[in-house]
Amino acid sequence: MPIVCPVIPSAELVASIHSAQNRDGGWGYHPGSSWTEPTAFALLALSAVNSAGDNFAQGMRWLRNQQRPDGGWAPHPSVAQTTWVTAPAVLALLEGNDTRPIGPALAWLNRQKGEESSLVDRLRRFLLGARLEAGEGTEGWPWLPGTAGWVMPTSLTILALEKAAMRGEAGDGAGRIRQGRDFLMARICRDGGWNYGGPSALGFSAESYPDTTGMALMALHGAESPQVQTALSKAEQQLPRCHSAQTLCWLSLGLAAHGRPTATGNDCPFQPETLLDRALLLLARAPEAGGKRVWGAV
Repeated sequence: MPIVCPVIPSAELVASIHSAQNRDGGWGYHPGSSWTEPTAFALLALSAVNSAGDNFAQGMRWLRNQQRPDGGWAPHPSVAQTTWVTAPAVLALLEGNDTRPIGPALAWLNRQKGEESSLVDRLRRFLLGARLEAGEGTEGWPWLPGTAGWVMPTSLTILALEKAAMRGEAGDGAGRIRQGRDFLMARICRDGGWNYGGPSALGFSAESYPDTTGMALMALHGAESPQVQTALSKAEQQLPRCHSAQTLCWLSLGLAAHGRPTATGNDCPFQPETLLDRALLLLARAPEAGGKRVWGAV
């Protein structure tokens, strides 16, 4: 089944991203305050459609200026903690000419791993009588340092480390990429896709979701195991059950990463209402429209 997205001219989407830019150069989830995640995805989208003008340069400047002393990024300038948004920040900054921030950022990403993967934490929970869920012990990435690994930050960090390696940036991320992929493979749900966390919780099987299934498939591009083939079939089954533009676009990106055919049409019920919707729609369209690859090898 082809992937169907709203037919809104790409030029209109680009113009709407330009108009949503804040005076400080960044973008927000809503107008007025700039945040790292929407700024990173706005920059990726503009680069993907070869729209790297003044708005792009201003956004890059805002993003570089928000780097924290430990090498990473916080979600917002008012937050005093580096988090998972370092991965999309790296993906975006690699589209610019100034890659000086990348080395410290890669070092920070390589130091992070889900708390549940540590021997001390697993032993602590065993002694407390807590059941260890399937796949624990593999090393993914958390939303926040010192917490459990999750599918979205793991998938985006794998893509960031791969892209950095392809661009010749320093870092020893190859081993961590393998560990991250093992983390994702260990967390395939019983139905074949991915949930936000693990395949089960408290002994009950978890249901997979389209957006996280798409993200995981992007990070597992090139893998040809039977489990990945089953996941691709599950992703195609999930298309009619998408309930938002974002879930449809993530699923589109995941299928496209494995060479599954995609198409655009005019019968999608979802309009791209938020900045992230518009950015992801441009990113999902870019491969078919002759745009740039901003995910690295994907």
